[in-house]
Amino acid sequence: MTLQGGFRSGDPRHFGTEAFYASIGRAFVAMCAVVPVLFLVEALDVGLGIDLDLAGGIIPRRIDGLDGVLFSPFLHADFNHLYSNSVPLILLGTFVLAAGFRRFLWSTLVVVLVSGLGVWFTGSPNSVVVGASGVIFGYLGILITRGIVERSWWNFGVVLLVGLLYGWQLLGVLPTDERISWQGHLFGLVGGVVAAILFRRRRAGVDPYPVDPPLALP
Repeated sequence: MTLQGGFRSGDPRHFGTEAFYASIGRAFVAMCAVVPVLFLVEALDVGLGIDLDLAGGIIPRRIDGLDGVLFSPFLHADFNHLYSNSVPLILLGTFVLAAGFRRFLWSTLVVVLVSGLGVWFTGSPNSVVVGASGVIFGYLGILITRGIVERSWWNFGVVLLVGLLYGWQLLGVLPTDERISWQGHLFGLVGGVVAAILFRRRRAGVDPYPVDPPLALP
């Protein structure tokens, strides 16, 4: 069966199809599975007293703190910090992941690198930066930019929803609280914009890359 615009009824990229809703559902389940891993890491850090934050956090402009670019998104200052990041991570991550697993992985990598390196180059050398908020702002940047560059009603709808729920969080890119790494938020947002442009879905017949398959979980 073919729908208007050449989309098959089973196409997960087409809003309203069963495959579309199934892709959203699988993405939501996958993101919900990520958060318990973060809680386990924090529980081990607190329970064993191994100070993972210092070992794996970003220490700006210090070589021994450069590995935190990759590890810091998995670490949090405390459980309250983790609680505050959990819901937006699940919600925003679900919409990013539903657009394709490969796009999600590559986009997340770009966000992590841009956010982490931005913090490492511009943050205070007397600080240790941890948390997934840079990734969250990156996902926010991805969704907003996709709505513009891919020009689809679905992406514009996501942008509207994200704007209503988390638009106020854009204030986090400003240096309003010395305890909060505004650099991580700002560069995360920039990384999301870059990732959305790099891995945007081209129009049919123009895309030089193979179509990203829908998310499939075992």
